[in-house]
Amino acid sequence: MPDLKEYRNMNPTELNKELEESHQELFNLRLRVSTKQLANHREVRRVRRKIARLKTLLSEKELGIR
Repeated sequence: MPDLKEYRNMNPTELNKELEESHQELFNLRLRVSTKQLANHREVRRVRRKIARLKTLLSEKELGIR
C-alpha cells in the first residue's frame, strides 16, 4: 500500500481508481466478516481509513489546497 506522499503525487484519475479498488476491497472484507471467514477484523478499519484518506486528498486537489 502506498504511503501518503505517494498518494499526494497521484493525479485525480489515479486516486479515483485507487478509491474504487478500496471500496471493492471493503465490500469483500465485509462479506468475509459476515461469513466468519476473516481472521483479522482490523483490516476493515484499515481499508475504511484508506478510503477516508483518498477522499480527503481528492477534495484537496479539487479545492487546490496542496
